[in-house]
Order: sequence, then C-alpha cells, then structure tokens
Amino acid sequence: MTDDTSTGSVTDSSFPEPVETRETTPLTEKLEAILLIIDEPLGLVALAAAVGAPVPAVRQAIETLVDDYDGNGHGPRRGFELREVGGGWRLYVRDDHDALVADFVGGQAPARLSQAALETLAVIAYKQPVTRSQVASIRAVNVDSVVRTLLARGLVTELFADSETGAINYGTTDALLQNLGINSLDELPPISPLLDDGADGFDEGTIR
Repeated sequence: MTDDTSTGSVTDSSFPEPVETRETTPLTEKLEAILLIIDEPLGLVALAAAVGAPVPAVRQAIETLVDDYDGNGHGPRRGFELREVGGGWRLYVRDDHDALVADFVGGQAPARLSQAALETLAVIAYKQPVTRSQVASIRAVNVDSVVRTLLARGLVTELFADSETGAINYGTTDALLQNLGINSLDELPPISPLLDDGADGFDEGTIR
C-alpha cells in the first residue's frame, strides 16, 4: 500500500484497475465448432443464428475458412474442405482422400443401393416431377418396391398428387444432393451422351 502525498489519497497496487470485458473469440472459430458437429449442411441464416452474428459477417467468415482450408492463406491445404451443398455449408473429406477414408471405414460403410434402385433414382432425378408409372415405363419394369426403398432412405419424396388421376408425383430431396456432393440438380451431367437408346425419355431441360 502506498501513500500518494501529492493528492492525499491512498492506493493499493495489489488490486488491478477494472477492465471492460468483451467477446474475443473469432467468428471463424465459432463457425468451425458448429461445422464440426453438424450432420447436414446449414445455410448462412442458420449458421448466423447458431453463432449469434449477422449474416454478412458469417458469409465473409465462411469465405475466409474456405480459402484457409484450400491453402490460399498462410497455411497448407487441408485434407478436408468447406463445401456448399444443398443450399448449406458442411465440412467434407476432399475427393483426393476418398479411397483412403473408404479403406479406413471399411465394413462400417452403409449398405449401397442396388443397381435397380440407382437406375430408378436416376430417372426420378432427371425427370422429376414424375409418377411411378412413368418411371416404370422408362425402365420397363415394376418400380413400386424400389420407390418405397428410396422413400425410406429419404432420397426421394412425394411432391404432389395429379389433380386428374390422383397419381403421386415424386422428386429428389436435399439428401441426394448431399450424398452426391452437389449444390443443385443443374450440376448433374447431361444424360443423353451416356445413353445408347431411350434418349427421348430424358429431353433437354427436364431438370428442374
């Protein structure tokens, strides 16, 4: 304790002067914490709500993280990337390491879709909205059980019922975009060059 004779006051140097507290955690760190635990992509609005920040600031922070992970900053490129998929953002393993991760995961990988399910899913993806009878006509087989499988997997959904026939029209879900790692159906490859016949069933401009 010291005596300030010039002012006549007594001060105690053992007690520091109070300082104003404020939030010091960078926004990028908060976003990383959320991105590490989410199971599906989150849009900018949802991310902004999660970290309590304005959407423009979150957008800028996302761009910073993308550049950082891609090695455009001061550090090296990471083995993962921040990708916009299905209208939201999520961390993904880079394509370069797919084989490595697949070998590591091994038998824990989920069961793959059958060839029939993949073909039916492709028809729905390119022709949606489309009914089961239309899909069956294109594939020339009954697709009832396959469509039920795709519905159970959450890859397709019932869009609406035809006003005249009552037939259910089906379309794909965001889960398909997430599994394919694309942002919209517009990113699907053109189907006609892949077909030897039946190209009339996939007219240009049918992707919606």
